[in-house]
Amino acid sequence: MTDATDRTTERRPWIVGVSGASGTPYAAAVLRALLHAGEDVDLVVSRASRLTILDETGHPFRDAHADEDLRRWLSRGADGTPDAFAPEVAALPLSRVRHWAAGDLAAGPSSGSYPAKGMLIVPASTACVAGVALGLSKDLLQRTASVTLKERRPLVLAVRETPLNGQTLRHLVSLDEAGAVVMPASPAFYAGATGIQDLVDFVAGRVLDSAGTPHKLYERWSGALGK
Repeated sequence: MTDATDRTTERRPWIVGVSGASGTPYAAAVLRALLHAGEDVDLVVSRASRLTILDETGHPFRDAHADEDLRRWLSRGADGTPDAFAPEVAALPLSRVRHWAAGDLAAGPSSGSYPAKGMLIVPASTACVAGVALGLSKDLLQRTASVTLKERRPLVLAVRETPLNGQTLRHLVSLDEAGAVVMPASPAFYAGATGIQDLVDFVAGRVLDSAGTPHKLYERWSGALGK
C-alpha cells in the first residue's frame, strides 16, 4: 500500500469508503475485485467501521498498520476462514491501494481537483446515508462523497440496514435525485449460491456493475430457468 503523502501521478482511483454498518465482507470482496481488474484504489475507513471490522473479523484496522491489517482483512473469507483468500491476496498489487485516515480532511479526495473515477461506499450505514444526503462533512468519507456528487462523478451506496424508516427512505430518494446509485445489499439466489461467500460476491459484483468495472464474481442471468 502506498503512503498517502506520495505524489499522485497519472492515477485515477476508485475511492472506496467503508462506513460503520455490518457487512465488511462486502467491502473486502469489492476491494479484491477492483485490484483484480487492475484498478487503483483510495481507501477511507470510517472510525465507526473500525469497530465493525474488529467485531466481524476479530482484528483491528489501524492507520499505523494499514498494510498489515488490510492484507489480513482481504485474506479472510465471508464465513470467517482466516486465510481463505491468502494465496489470491498474495498475488494482488496491494501497492495500488492508498489509504487515507478518516479524520484527514486535508486528504487528496477531499478536493474536487483530486483525480478520481468515483466513489463506492460499501457498506453504507443509515448514519452515512443521512450525512451524505444532507451534505455534511464530519469526516473524510462524508466529505469525499459530497465532492463526488458535486463533481458529477459516479457514487454508489451499498445500503446495509433493515428495516428502513421514513427518514432514511427520504434521504435515499434525495441521493437518487442527486445522481447517486442506491444499492441495497440484497443478495440474489439465481446465481447458484452454495455458501456465504457466493452471496457476498453477488452484492459486490452488482456494486462493480454500477461502477462499470469488469469482474467474475457471480454467474449472470442467461434467461434459462433451472440451470
